[in-house]
Formats: sequence, structure tokens, C-alpha cells
Amino acid sequence: MFSNLFKNKQAAQNKLDQKRIPAHVAIIMDGNGRWAKKRGLPRVAGHKQGMETVKTITKAASDLGVKVLTLYAFSTENWKRPQAEVGFLMDLPVKFFNTFVPDLIANNVRVNVMGYTDKLPDSTKKAVFDAIEQTKDNTGMVLNFALNYGGRAEITTAVQAVATQVKQGKLEPSQIDENVFSEALMTATLPYADPELLIRTSGEERISNFLLWQIAYSELVFTDVLWPDFSAEDLELSIYKFQQRDRRFGGLNKKEDN
Repeated sequence: MFSNLFKNKQAAQNKLDQKRIPAHVAIIMDGNGRWAKKRGLPRVAGHKQGMETVKTITKAASDLGVKVLTLYAFSTENWKRPQAEVGFLMDLPVKFFNTFVPDLIANNVRVNVMGYTDKLPDSTKKAVFDAIEQTKDNTGMVLNFALNYGGRAEITTAVQAVATQVKQGKLEPSQIDENVFSEALMTATLPYADPELLIRTSGEERISNFLLWQIAYSELVFTDVLWPDFSAEDLELSIYKFQQRDRRFGGLNKKEDN
């Protein structure tokens, strides 16, 4: 099994088509707790190591030519976790940006955040918005954090926004189409709103309320690798798998059409 995995990684490194790098990659970063448990460590140790992986994957994605990297950092459901763990997670952006913003600037990466940021602690909000301000002039990859984000909540908020436009007479119901609705979503400001590739680590195979509208035609890659162990090579392998897919978007490929 391990020899096959090594061969697959080598194939990804050797055969990655630089012309078909997905413009928008989204990742559900899962497995921090299990990584820590396997080592007899508290769960927060896994979150801390996971933060280092974010740095590694951000640089790797930028180097590969990814235009938008969206990371599921904290969901609207994560508030249900123990208070001490939530507090640690809320403090992570402070530590992350305090140490990583110079690298983001050096790599021309711009920070963006989507989610219900008004519900975040003041220190977390300050760290996030400071990073956005400090990197606003960068023109390379967008590092987009989904922070206090939930897909159903986002859709509900978008429906409310569109309904308000109709109520105010700014929009006719007949004018509501996919483009109008997409413009009401939190990804509307991104250069590429819909991910071409969605990766989930840790072996779980579910979406967990993440980008429910935007991933309608995304390619999904699930890996058993726990997030703290996810490497630049694992990212390359996921993109290699993406490049082997036949993306038809509901239509037929050329062979089927003949």
C-alpha cells in the first residue's frame, strides 16, 4: 500500500499539468484531534500543528499557481465544542497572522475572510482585519478563510438579501437567476467564486455544510491523511487526481458525442 502511495506521489510530481491547475481549491481541514490523540496529546496540540500545515499548504498552492485557496477554519457548528477548545481556536488566527503575514506579503498572497465575523471575539476580528488590510495590495493568490461559516446559513442570508431587493422594488422575481443568487453569496468578491477542486482530509467523506451552492460541479478528493500531516506532495497528488477526471458538467465528452 505504501509503495503504491509513493508511486502515486511521484506520478503527481512528474506529470502535473501546469496548464490545468485548478483556479480555486477548497479544503476541509479535518483530523487535528485524531492526530493529537494518536500521539497522546491534547486536541489543541493538533490544532497548533494544523496551523503550521496551513502555512505549508498556502505556500505550496501559491507556488503551483492556484488563484484562490479557501480553507474551512471554523464552522457555525463548531461553537458546540468545549469552551476551552473554542477559545484556543479563536486565538489561533492571532498567532497565525502575527507570524505569517510577512511571508504572505513576500509571496504576494492576499487574505480574505468569509463568514459571520461579527460573532467573533474582538481579538480574533482585529487579527483577521489587520491581515486583510496589510495584504490588500497583494495581487497573487487569495487565501480565503471560512471563519464562523456555514453553507446553509450563507444560503439563508443570500435568500434574505435577494428578497429584500424584491421588496424594495430593485429586483423583479423573474430576474432572479443563478447569477443574481451567486452575487448574494459570500464568495461573490472572489476572482473565482466556485471551487474546481474540494479536498477533505482525514478519511471522512462528507461535505459538512461547506460551500453547498458553490461546489455543485466541483471535483471531490477525499484522503486518509490527517490535516497536520497533509504535505505539499499530498496537495500535488490531489491536484493530479483532479486532472485525471473527465469534467463534463452534465454534458458529454467528445468520444460519447460521436
